[in-house]
Amino acid sequence: MTTQPQRNERHLCGPVLVRGKKNQSPSTYDQRLLELPADHDWLHADPWRVLRIQSEFVAGFDALSQLPPAVTVFGSARVAPNHPYYDQGVCLGEGLVRAGYAVITGGGPGLMEAANKGAFDADGYSVGLGIELPHEQGINDYVDLGLHFRYFFARKTMFLKYSQAFVCLPGGMGTLDELFEVLCMVQTGKVTNFPIVLLGTSFWGGLVDWIKQRLVGEGMISEEDLSLFLVTDSVDEAVEFIRQAHRRMMHVDD
Repeated sequence: MTTQPQRNERHLCGPVLVRGKKNQSPSTYDQRLLELPADHDWLHADPWRVLRIQSEFVAGFDALSQLPPAVTVFGSARVAPNHPYYDQGVCLGEGLVRAGYAVITGGGPGLMEAANKGAFDADGYSVGLGIELPHEQGINDYVDLGLHFRYFFARKTMFLKYSQAFVCLPGGMGTLDELFEVLCMVQTGKVTNFPIVLLGTSFWGGLVDWIKQRLVGEGMISEEDLSLFLVTDSVDEAVEFIRQAHRRMMHVDD
């Protein structure tokens, strides 16, 4: 049975609610940004959007500036609490807290909630960075600090800037988007010393085989790029992989 959080909630309340269901909207800020503007919709003209975008960066930088070392966990919003993936997500959140990390997720239900719950139950720091979507359910109940973003690119910046590693649980398009973005960032040197873990060999194995056969096999990436990530079924191995990577980084800095 899923327990409900008991300690005091700490989250940002801006112009958008971070808890509970929001009013449904036929479009999102990202969609309106990319579509042609309507003459009568002057508040959503590009110059005004720049100010709103700037405010999201300022609010994010301000709220997260004192965050301790953190690991971001990605995964599907569609996984129910009675699924084995959910249990693994809870164990991961707990393990990361025991290793000294805060846990950041996309703030939603499913495996994001699982990782937040694990961190919450272990008395760690649990962060959720939500996104405005027509079907979004709001920030989950296991988040200490929650921010709600209108724009994906502002949210992605926060994930990268304030995380020391990424762990990908089984997930869909959003998880794949985040995975390949950070792989590209590390491959091109935009981000350095950034451990990436794919948790679940049966789920991720087909993708890894395709990367080896097609991307490496046809010369699209180098074989060395396969060392950018670890694939494992073990939460303990995932956490230790992250810890060892950071220890090596500290020795290099010294």
